[in-house]
Amino acid sequence: MAEEERIKKAFEIKQWPDIKSSDSWNIFKVMAEFVEGYDTLARIGPCVSIFGSARTKSGHKYYDMAVEIAQKLSEQGLGVITGGGPGIMEAANLGAKQGHGKSVGLNIALPFEQVPNPYIDSDKLINFKFFFVRKVMFMKYAQGFIVLPGGFGTLDELFEALTLVQTKKTATFPVILVGTEFWGGLIDWIKEVMMEKENNISPEDLFLFKLVDTSDQAVEEIFDFYSRYSMSLNF
Repeated sequence: MAEEERIKKAFEIKQWPDIKSSDSWNIFKVMAEFVEGYDTLARIGPCVSIFGSARTKSGHKYYDMAVEIAQKLSEQGLGVITGGGPGIMEAANLGAKQGHGKSVGLNIALPFEQVPNPYIDSDKLINFKFFFVRKVMFMKYAQGFIVLPGGFGTLDELFEALTLVQTKKTATFPVILVGTEFWGGLIDWIKEVMMEKENNISPEDLFLFKLVDTSDQAVEEIFDFYSRYSMSLNF
């Protein structure tokens, strides 16, 4: 019975607010978040967004890898953007600090009160209420995405990025997945089911991302992309 109550509580549907008294005013809150985000990030310079699980603890191999990646990027002049929370986000901000680079955190207000990690530059922390505004900031101001293992939020951010590049709603940028043991099964499914069986994507869509297993490979892919396509960082 306790398990049934837990499941019921987890999926409890809350009363929707009166749309006439609340939703229309949210427009101004959304505008305020966009203005703050644009104003802050436009002054920072070229950055790479690093994604991954908030649950990954210090000492885990992917935590350590995120620190290494961010530090190496920072040492080569790129700032780091994360979701501002714990886990992989904390690791990436820590690496940016160790590499003396710009450390940006786009924090989100959640029911369990995600607290910004301590490695974000004090003038580069932005707190968001709306996920979609926050994701716009990730996409608009990143020179590339490096995605370490994570949960639903990480997958959401990954597929948003791939969709925008695929549909040419944004300039092409490198998307790097870190960890074959984590991503391999998903990539096999994308190829065998999504592409070959169902014909829901094209073969060239498989080239929208790269899979690597080391921090050096992840960093090299970012810079190789821009040299290969004779493109410059857009700041």
